[in-house]
Amino acid sequence: MTDAIYDVGSMWELIEARAAASADRLMLIDEAGRTITFGEFRHRCEVVAAGLHAMGVGPSTPVSWQLPTRIETVVLSMALARLGVVQNPIIHIYREREVAFALTQTGAEFFFVPGVWKDFDFVAMAQKIGAGLDRPPTVVVAYDSLPEGDPATLPPPPPPGDDQVRWIYYTSGTTSDPKGVRHTDTTLVTGGRGLAMAVELSEQDVGSIAFPFAHIAGPDYLVMVLAIGFSTVLLESFAPALAVEVFSRHGVTMAGGSTAFYMAYLNEQRKQPGKKIIPSLRILSGGGAPMPPEIFYEVGREIGVTVAHGYGMTEIPMICMGSPSDTDDQLANTVGKPVFGADIRIVTLDEDDAPTGVDGEVRVRGEMVCKGYTDPVLSIESFDEEGFFRTGDVGHFRPDGHIVLTGRLKDIIIRKGENISAKEIEDLLYTHPKVGDVAVVGLADRERGERVCAVVETAPGAQSLTFDEMVEHLRAAGLMKQKIPEQLEVVDELPRNKTLNKVLKYKLREELAGNPFPN
Repeated sequence: MTDAIYDVGSMWELIEARAAASADRLMLIDEAGRTITFGEFRHRCEVVAAGLHAMGVGPSTPVSWQLPTRIETVVLSMALARLGVVQNPIIHIYREREVAFALTQTGAEFFFVPGVWKDFDFVAMAQKIGAGLDRPPTVVVAYDSLPEGDPATLPPPPPPGDDQVRWIYYTSGTTSDPKGVRHTDTTLVTGGRGLAMAVELSEQDVGSIAFPFAHIAGPDYLVMVLAIGFSTVLLESFAPALAVEVFSRHGVTMAGGSTAFYMAYLNEQRKQPGKKIIPSLRILSGGGAPMPPEIFYEVGREIGVTVAHGYGMTEIPMICMGSPSDTDDQLANTVGKPVFGADIRIVTLDEDDAPTGVDGEVRVRGEMVCKGYTDPVLSIESFDEEGFFRTGDVGHFRPDGHIVLTGRLKDIIIRKGENISAKEIEDLLYTHPKVGDVAVVGLADRERGERVCAVVETAPGAQSLTFDEMVEHLRAAGLMKQKIPEQLEVVDELPRNKTLNKVLKYKLREELAGNPFPN
């Protein structure tokens, strides 16, 4: 990593530094074999930035985009960064409810979409949402073509380190509405630097992005690519067999994304035991969901590579990360050490620092921490008096400085790396006439990390809700497919405490842990 570039203050400064150091080195490759070098990438971003500027996009213009992982998407995002735009990446699996909330709260003036993609009409959805807004955004199709202009017309780039909020990412929480997380170039660059320093890659490596670039992991990974200078293969959407074929063709050395990705590669490997699915692969890496220790050992035995698992969140792109030089025990049983620049406290319920080995809430301070939420009330609640962000996650330090996560304070479910609000699903299910009361919980799941389970009390005089009825009701309400529960349990009575009549979700988890799945 002698060619690594870390001393930068903005995304654009990082792009320029890498282009100056490695102009002719391959940067991005897509599944169709298209390529772009670091030098070409910088030039292309400026051309597109000039085209956007001619459309009226300027510094601080709020812009949302909902696009799959393509070279054009990465170029558009960095062109917006060149202009100093306040950009709101939206994961392409989100649908009307989530997208409408984001467009409304950000006040987006432009909304870039892929047209019809994977049999879904994003323009139609955008127009339907816009019809209900006082100031609908200008909808622009940006799949295989982007606006172009003369870079000589561009204003100066944002000054490095100015700490202005220019990124808003939405994540689910314990409330029904998504939370808008406010990031700066500094928070994203610092998070990506921590990842780059932990995974120990070099410019000879070939990475891969098979997850949505609109996820917080997108800029996190891109910063690593730019800091180290290695090439990366992009997939528009993850399909295991396609990933294996494309990654093998291009010599990918690092793949992953989350526990669900590790399982997908294991399943592919089991179709051809004894023959490594991606011959060049040496590391799987990711985070976003718990990883059972046995998966680390199964990957090592069957695929012959190391798993370096980590811990981050939309609010803090990188908190801890396993390194290839860690021991098997550390990689299998922890989420790694705090990354460079992350100051972590484990705090007991009494607000004391927890001793080594004792669980408490994980709190984080450092330049990679977001600047709060679009809702100022949430921002105040999320930081303690010493400026540490309250993650809501529970865990402890081991004597070796690695962190073990053991649970969460927040009532969210992490399914395949995505945060899902239990309350959002509960609120929608409660409107069904057959539902008297409902609780939604996450249950441990080998493939998904957690699966979503709805537990329903039947309304007086009604028939029991069926699984198909539940799915149809949630789809009709506009809930995205990935949030719909995989499991439905109908009970006579939900467990409650005797004082506040509050549903005891831990009891449900205990009772359902051994239930057969699927229904």
